Amino acid sequence: MELKTPLYDTHVRYGGKMVPFAGYILPVQYKSSGVVTEHKAVREKAGMFDVSHMGEILCEGPDALNNLNMMLTNDFTSMVDEQARYSPMCNEHGGTVDDLIVYKMEDNKYFIVVNAANKDKDYAWMCDHQFGDVTFTDVSDQYAQIAVQGPLAKGIVAKIATEGSMPEKYYHARFNAEVAGIPCIVSNTGYTGEEGVEIYLPAAKAEEMWDAIYEAGKDDGLIPCGLGARDTLRMEAAMPLYGHEMDDDISPREAGLMFAIKLKKEVDFIGKQAMIDAGIPQIVRVGLKITGRGIAREHQDIYDGDKKIGYTTSGTKCPSFDYPIAMARVPREYKEVGTKVEIDIRGRRVEAEVIELPFYKR
Repeated sequence: MELKTPLYDTHVRYGGKMVPFAGYILPVQYKSSGVVTEHKAVREKAGMFDVSHMGEILCEGPDALNNLNMMLTNDFTSMVDEQARYSPMCNEHGGTVDDLIVYKMEDNKYFIVVNAANKDKDYAWMCDHQFGDVTFTDVSDQYAQIAVQGPLAKGIVAKIATEGSMPEKYYHARFNAEVAGIPCIVSNTGYTGEEGVEIYLPAAKAEEMWDAIYEAGKDDGLIPCGLGARDTLRMEAAMPLYGHEMDDDISPREAGLMFAIKLKKEVDFIGKQAMIDAGIPQIVRVGLKITGRGIAREHQDIYDGDKKIGYTTSGTKCPSFDYPIAMARVPREYKEVGTKVEIDIRGRRVEAEVIELPFYKR
């Protein structure tokens, strides 16, 4: 049975078309706008999303840093207070348990944001692999999360934020922020390829915050946005989605996330040896432009002549372009820009070619 976020009634009031997603009921779009309008609002002005389904975990104790460096592929040693860092979390054979964001609150205390569908799995994994003097606590039920994204997003939130509440640097946060009179965390992060913030706040205050942000931004073109636009936006920005571009059997190296894998850090993280043993990935993530007639979706086979060489992991027709796009897993020899392939779309071969990622740059 799907859960409701603290903003469920708010979405119904604003005209959200509610659908099940990652164990929750969330708006896929709003009746007054639709996916394309919502997508373009984020690219041109601003949009707001309910992402309260995401999970939050606290990691505390003298051995917190060593635990993070052992469990996660990135290196957290050099982080300063209120800084955020993205990382995959791998299993012993180098597959991806999840990808997540870690915030350093202060020495020996970290705030971890994980994917909704993986929250229970991630928390169990962390508890099963912890060592030394450390405590992991699932605090997901305490928080709602609202993302405000787009060129005007930060200015809109700043209108109703107290002085010093807006982080100045990308991938940094303010943990003692206040927006619309509500104590919260304001993070300069997002999943759209645009500027913006993500606000973590007490679940009981979610509706009040949503209405306050909307009132502050509606004259600037801010509109509520649903899952449909969130997916087309992240697709254009070539941001991987767990369960599509990576999973328990796909290495983050194959997903093109080498920037977040620190093989030379002092602590040997889980999955490191398996990655080293595997060598240079022979299957890679690429971007595809559909040059024939058709829209690719996930898990559609890719061919070179009669030879099946891979499959799509995500695909759609994105509102910023006049053509459909897809991300795919193919052998390394097919990764060069301009390489021609065919995608089996409902039994019909459709031409496509490899293009550079990301599809969209701000």
